[in-house]
Amino acid sequence: MIHSQPATNATRILAGLLEARTGQQIAPSRYWRIQTALAPVLKAQGIPDLDALVAVLSDPDNEKLLQESLDAMLNNESFFFRDTAMFAALRSEAFPALRERRAQRKTLRIWCAGTSTGQEAYSVAMLFDSEREKWVDWKIEIVGTDISASVISRAKLGRYSQFEIQRGLSVDYMLRYFTQDGEDWVIDPRLQAMVTFREDNLLKPRGDLGRFDIILCRNVLMYFATETRHIAYSKLERSLENDGMLMLGAAETVLGHTDLFSATRELRGLYCKAVTGKTGQSIFPSPLG
Repeated sequence: MIHSQPATNATRILAGLLEARTGQQIAPSRYWRIQTALAPVLKAQGIPDLDALVAVLSDPDNEKLLQESLDAMLNNESFFFRDTAMFAALRSEAFPALRERRAQRKTLRIWCAGTSTGQEAYSVAMLFDSEREKWVDWKIEIVGTDISASVISRAKLGRYSQFEIQRGLSVDYMLRYFTQDGEDWVIDPRLQAMVTFREDNLLKPRGDLGRFDIILCRNVLMYFATETRHIAYSKLERSLENDGMLMLGAAETVLGHTDLFSATRELRGLYCKAVTGKTGQSIFPSPLG
């Protein structure tokens, strides 16, 4: 089995490059993924094996190929409404709470960090559109970022295969928000206009994105080492409004990883900024309101 292939010097170097540039780790037990992920790059470039690729990448003039190789190794798994319970919490708890808190200014900013090919950000847009009578006269801004230029390009297109469109979407939403174009499905331009996609590194941001009312950073930090995870949490904390909310993946938690955030007692699966000097104490007023 390919899973049992031993680590080589080339796979160690490539895994090290991935972590240094993106923060994303590949466990030694999963080094087999590197060969699988880079096979198309090797074929396209006419490079015989990973050892030869490492030699080519050692030349600073091959930065473009390095970026292409890193993109190929990144875990870009995504699908619409991934972890339905989390989206249910957004619809039933987070968004109503923020609607009350932002009633005066009627603006809401949402950041989807590690957005991959855009399904998460577009799923958020669908939540708002499906209840648009509640958001009349509101300015809803959704920003999706990812370190990979290739997935951001795909996200901007809003074009998905039959396989991708069927993952997580109900038939109702598929027909309501997408139009079939040949073998692909293209998202409604109204929803596309709700989302801004840009290439950005969570660890080394290119610019200030501003502050957000809610940040979705799901299934991203689980691939980070302790040190890089701390850097990421600091960036997320600075980017979140003082009474904003952070949503992590279903298998992720702030407990034992950072004292910058605290679980909210009021909102399931969501985190808020911790009170300074009081680790674990929610900054949210209680009761909610």
